[in-house]
Amino acid sequence: MKNLVLLIILFTCFACNSTEKPITSANPHEAFIKQYFEYFNQHDWQKMASMYADTADFKDPSLGQSIVKQTHEQTIKKYSELNQAFPDLKDSVTNIYLAGEKHIVVEFISKGTAPDKSAFVLPICTIFTIENGVITKDFTYYDNF
Repeated sequence: MKNLVLLIILFTCFACNSTEKPITSANPHEAFIKQYFEYFNQHDWQKMASMYADTADFKDPSLGQSIVKQTHEQTIKKYSELNQAFPDLKDSVTNIYLAGEKHIVVEFISKGTAPDKSAFVLPICTIFTIENGVITKDFTYYDNF
């Protein structure tokens, strides 16, 4: 009888702990980053830049080897110039990795065609740091051929 009571208690505990929960993102910033890439693909550099802190840290081969601080205006200028060189510039996200409360790692493929009709396909990886609802760090890695 004692074993039966113990068995019932254990079964009840396991049953209570094994309730299914809906699958949700542990990181609330995933939708934010998806919106970022929508703005990028729409070439809406003002809206995209507004997702950054007033001054954000960038690590990007096109900016050199070290971390560079950029304002919204500098970010708009950088991407506007890139868009002039590649008018059909588009990014396709292939993977999003949630990394703690503040970081999201995004793998994507960037494609475009230059005015001389030469095309490029470039795999890129960016680590975004999001704090207080804005991107504070954008560390981007790719082969800067």
